[in-house]
Amino acid sequence: MCAFVPPAAVAAVAPLSSSAPSPSWSWLNTLHPTVMPRQNGKVAIVTGGGRGIGYEVVRQLARLGAHVIIGGRDEQEGLAAVRRICEEDKEAKVEFRKLDLASVLSIHQFAQSFKERNLPLNILVNNAGVMLVPEGRTGDGHELHFGVNYLGHFLLTWLLLDLLKSSGEHGDAARVVNVSSSAHSIGEIRLNDINSSYHYSAHAAYCQSKLAQVSFSSHLHQEMQRGGFRVNSCAVDPGMVNTALYCHLWTPLRMAQRVIARLFFRTPAEGAVTVLSAALSQDCKGGYWSNGHREMTSPAFDPGLELNLWEVSMQLLGLQSDQ
Repeated sequence: MCAFVPPAAVAAVAPLSSSAPSPSWSWLNTLHPTVMPRQNGKVAIVTGGGRGIGYEVVRQLARLGAHVIIGGRDEQEGLAAVRRICEEDKEAKVEFRKLDLASVLSIHQFAQSFKERNLPLNILVNNAGVMLVPEGRTGDGHELHFGVNYLGHFLLTWLLLDLLKSSGEHGDAARVVNVSSSAHSIGEIRLNDINSSYHYSAHAAYCQSKLAQVSFSSHLHQEMQRGGFRVNSCAVDPGMVNTALYCHLWTPLRMAQRVIARLFFRTPAEGAVTVLSAALSQDCKGGYWSNGHREMTSPAFDPGLELNLWEVSMQLLGLQSDQ
């Protein structure tokens, strides 16, 4: 781990990428600040922070003075990310901890280990995910998209919720940022077939998991506001980003995607802009974020479905509503 020396209250931050944003995404220029609020003394957890969007989020939070923990399954990848960030910024405070979102046991172990350190938790970025994977189950029997993208993050957030509540301050609420996708808009949550057992479609399963994330984010925010807790929860669409998520595409489509992505997709650094905006902006009071800002109108939700999904998730994970 790098040494950490608290800098001044506000400082310049390196660009989110080594090159200027693509002209195709000129709006990013207005969301590409050279100065961001310092995060001295704050602690952040970023799942899947070893590569892609998550890595860029970790990199920037660390440069702003936050103590960042990467939660990931691939230890070699995570430690390599830590080394790269520390080589770039000798004062960065960043570390890796093993976290397998497909394992309820691993999530419990990660959360318990973090709690034992008596650190605050100011920012939780639920970023890790899988997309279009072949039909499969987690070790606990849940469909992979639903289990990793949604249920694993639901459990992680729940286990860390008491720390988030105690870390939020007046005018500076703790943040839960769920990295979703515009694909949620065509998703359908089938509570009677939550594991896609009757008819499996990787695309439908992925869309369901992303809609579940958005629904969870909305319901969590409402619960925190009703309870008077200084915790804000929001869902984020980073846009079409050129990451390893597309590795499970059918080979001809994958080859075409590589060409298209270089021309039209955002880079991971560009995709991280909206995530960072939601995590750091004082205007973040829940809702749905895309293109670097909070959408004026959030996606339409069914409050009854939100509550039912919440209750089903609690049952699947054996949790009690005591928070």
